[in-house]
Amino acid sequence: MIPGPGETLTTADYHAAGEPFRIVDAGPMEGRTVLDRRSWAQEHLDDLRRFLVNEPRGHADMYGGFVVPPDDADGDLGVVFFHNHGFSTACGHGTIALVVWAVDEGVIDVPVGAGRLEVVVDVPSGRLHTVARIEDGRAVSVRFRNVPSFVGATGIEVDTSFGPVEAELSFGGAFYASVAIDDLTVSATAGHVDDLITLGREVKAALAGHPSLVHPSDERLSGCYGTILHETPGADPLHQRNVTIFADGQVDRSPCGSGTSARLALLHHHGVIGVDDAFHNEGIAGGLFVGRIESVTDDGVVTTVEGSAHRHATSAFTLDPADPLGLGFQLR
Repeated sequence: MIPGPGETLTTADYHAAGEPFRIVDAGPMEGRTVLDRRSWAQEHLDDLRRFLVNEPRGHADMYGGFVVPPDDADGDLGVVFFHNHGFSTACGHGTIALVVWAVDEGVIDVPVGAGRLEVVVDVPSGRLHTVARIEDGRAVSVRFRNVPSFVGATGIEVDTSFGPVEAELSFGGAFYASVAIDDLTVSATAGHVDDLITLGREVKAALAGHPSLVHPSDERLSGCYGTILHETPGADPLHQRNVTIFADGQVDRSPCGSGTSARLALLHHHGVIGVDDAFHNEGIAGGLFVGRIESVTDDGVVTTVEGSAHRHATSAFTLDPADPLGLGFQLR
């Protein structure tokens, strides 16, 4: 999989609200479903993940996805997500970027004159129905309907180096711990990023093994993926700003797509937001995702999240067999 002498590996590099997404065709993977293929990738593609994520080809906050077939003939695309510490179960910004890529590359045909395009994407956490808004043959935004999102636990006090905080656990394709930082000495802005990484890591470590982080139907979806540190600058429509610290201290530049769904589950639980209400979720780079609750079911709230993605590079990577850095390194 890693390019040998004289070989290159080409990637399509996108960003959604500032968060990178490196799209790669890594060839066939074993497994009946995308979740199965994720398990296979964990065993067989970790070197390739490191090659694509680590410096000098990437950085500690790089994100990407391996394009794979859908689970069955009713799907259009599948994707196995990767980051600085492994392979995630969900990625909203990556789903948005993947659909834009599929339109750009002609992987999905766009009928002449179409104003919208439905694309079914299978991700490790389940099947996502997406709708791309089309202008002049381009996908200018993508809205995905997520798997059901639900609340795990609220009112968990966590001691941190910034003082005690109250954490809440919810699922939006992955489990997140949410912490309001309005009354702390940190803000969800670039100038506080080092402190935010520290706080996010502390909360995640403190909650490791919490019983509410066990997924009810598949153990592979269990565990705390990240910490959403959020503040509320506006109320009508509800406007929050967050930084999501996930994996191994990785900083999400976007508002976090699956995290937006996890936040909506909590906001609905607390009676702050209802069905069809707009939730404007802002990321550290200033980008915006708009989330809504579409319906309420026995399994949780069904949410939609909408955002945009843009291609910024086509990269051809190689590995010099004499390079002492090998698969690369991370400074953080």
